Amino acid sequence: MSSTHYDVLIVGAGIAGSSMAHALSTITSKSRDTPLKIALLERSLAEPDRIVGELLQPGGVGALKNIGMESCVENIGAISVHGYCVTHSGRLVHIPYPNGYEGRSFHHGRFIMALREKAKHAAGVDVLEATVTDLIECEYTKRVIGVRAARQNSEEGNEKGGKESFFADLVIIADGCFSNFRNSVMGEAARKSSTRSHFVGAILKDVTLPMPQHGTVCLVRGQGPVLLYQVSEHDTRMLVDVKQPLPSDLKGHILQNVAPQLPSALHVAIHNALESDRLRRMPNSFLPPVEQGGKHMKEGVILLGDAWNMRHPLTGGGMTVALNDVVILSKLLTRVDNFGDWDSISDLLHEWHWARKPLSSTINILSVALYDLFGADGELLAVLQTGCFKYFELGGECINGPVSLLSGIAPSPMLLAYHFFSVALYAIWILFTHERPVPGQAQDTEKPILAAPRIIEYPGLCIKSFRVFWMACIVFGPLLWTEIRWW
Repeated sequence: MSSTHYDVLIVGAGIAGSSMAHALSTITSKSRDTPLKIALLERSLAEPDRIVGELLQPGGVGALKNIGMESCVENIGAISVHGYCVTHSGRLVHIPYPNGYEGRSFHHGRFIMALREKAKHAAGVDVLEATVTDLIECEYTKRVIGVRAARQNSEEGNEKGGKESFFADLVIIADGCFSNFRNSVMGEAARKSSTRSHFVGAILKDVTLPMPQHGTVCLVRGQGPVLLYQVSEHDTRMLVDVKQPLPSDLKGHILQNVAPQLPSALHVAIHNALESDRLRRMPNSFLPPVEQGGKHMKEGVILLGDAWNMRHPLTGGGMTVALNDVVILSKLLTRVDNFGDWDSISDLLHEWHWARKPLSSTINILSVALYDLFGADGELLAVLQTGCFKYFELGGECINGPVSLLSGIAPSPMLLAYHFFSVALYAIWILFTHERPVPGQAQDTEKPILAAPRIIEYPGLCIKSFRVFWMACIVFGPLLWTEIRWW
């Protein structure tokens, strides 16, 4: 069994791992006159084919520029994204990014390959195709000092049980949402991820969205939201949120319950895609971050990206959070001359945990809270969903504020709380003042009779208002708690 020593080992050459390798390659200090020696290990360097990680918010584009990797969104057929539109019951509201900000949408695999190529040409970085199977711990201190892996392109790695040892002063685990090492690294501090739904994905060919170069969110009655965005000149990704438990016939479910409520211009392309394409699904998981470097976690190793912190992909904020984490952590690591000094690293991890909070907490909380509203699983959430859509229709700061939060432009949990509860209060105002279908009509009535609530209904609406506001607190409060708790 052979062995190699590096300054840093990074497990996983995805968004977080590849960008971290490149960012660390630029680290300089008075005591270090040569680049760090970095190994980036990935099980397969073939182009991945995934249905998520295809929409990069403006905040993520800015983070790419910060670490000198902005060229990775060029020459991959990426589409400029200028904001969102949301459709609800045949109505549409335009939600543009403010001040000329732009995002990018693309095929996930092409972006990953561009990141890996950038990392491969960075000074001191070795990109290796190897399957990491074990963490190597010091026999006496139990500190992680390396990994064992089988290289795909080596004779030793192809032998039965043949593995190579890689040693380093610091190991970074960035092996994604299905991390093999999350629990062993976090130990007693580990939290369990939760999955409430799946995104089912397909590619629509040569369609025109209601607003080109905008992400489209369709609110579907009785179902989860549908997200559409263009990923190349001819391809548009459709992600259908399907709640647990998943139906046995996904195609039939989409054709019968979802497609009829989407814009009619998409119907033919949806049918063609479902007939010709293989439907794939990804779990929509939520995993709150736990501060690293604590006494319950292993020394010598850091978790990064979805291996550590996940949020609902509805808002497309995952890559933005990961890239922002890379920006902050790589800058903090410039202050450490000896990566073997775990006390210094641990202090740094504490600083990193709270330095990332403004953006990560905003996007983490917003992703799940917005999913609860857009999914509207229940009468009270349906009231909040209607209030949210009509809040957007007010325009001005009622659009600029929420989209600035979603896009990573304005990282502020307090601003998020302000707009979230403004939506709740506006939803209550709508209960008392806006016209609604007269009770007793059939749900399939083409032109329902509308009328404002009568005074005699006000006592019942008052009780309902308290329930709506309490539901808003139930949605927002626990999410906020997951971000501010210390353990």
